[in-house]
Amino acid sequence: MLSFVIPAHDEAALIGATIRAIHAAARDARVSYEIVVVDDASSDGTGVAADAEGARVVRTQVRQIAAARNAGAAIAQGDTLIFVDADTLVTPAVIRGVLAARAGGAVGGGAAVTVDDPTPRYVKWVMPVVVFSFRRLRWAAGCFLFCSRAAFNAVHGFDEKLFVSEEIALSRALHKHGKFVVLKESVVTSGRKLRTYSGKEMFGTFVRIGLGGRRALQDRRGLGMWYGPRREDPTRH
Repeated sequence: MLSFVIPAHDEAALIGATIRAIHAAARDARVSYEIVVVDDASSDGTGVAADAEGARVVRTQVRQIAAARNAGAAIAQGDTLIFVDADTLVTPAVIRGVLAARAGGAVGGGAAVTVDDPTPRYVKWVMPVVVFSFRRLRWAAGCFLFCSRAAFNAVHGFDEKLFVSEEIALSRALHKHGKFVVLKESVVTSGRKLRTYSGKEMFGTFVRIGLGGRRALQDRRGLGMWYGPRREDPTRH
């Protein structure tokens, strides 16, 4: 069985579409599945919206992506875990890719990523480079990662010392445990951060992370793109 684990903080506006896409993709693949939504300290009805779409909801107050993912994995029942962000849409092709990879011996992997429009012009140049780099490095993008339950347990799940880049840390840990692949099939993720943060702000954040190293990843301060108040997406009007 596939267990889809979705960490969510104040995602009532988008969580429904994410869950519906999973239902459609899993049914198309004719596979047994469950959807676990980790409602992490939400104040906007995220859990209610997820429950209405048929997801199993667990509530936490950790306000940390890695810990929320681990909380979902702890109650999931499937032998394959698929971590999907609350603003990301999976497709039948992606699910078939996951099944084929697992049947081929992969203990884990990720997928290519497409960002929904509109986005700033520079994104059309940067995203292909990012996707190519992640595939070459065999890193899963944060919005979509899958792995076997056994491998996840063997590497002790997501590193809860990290507030960001926990998916890269898990990818690297899984490399040592077995075959790790990045699918050519794409998930579609929201470009809202690209629409609500300027290129200068994003560049500054990544420079601070680069200069600060691991310590910067372990401190929520300076990680406003992930943990600050969410800016309103202009496309939601």
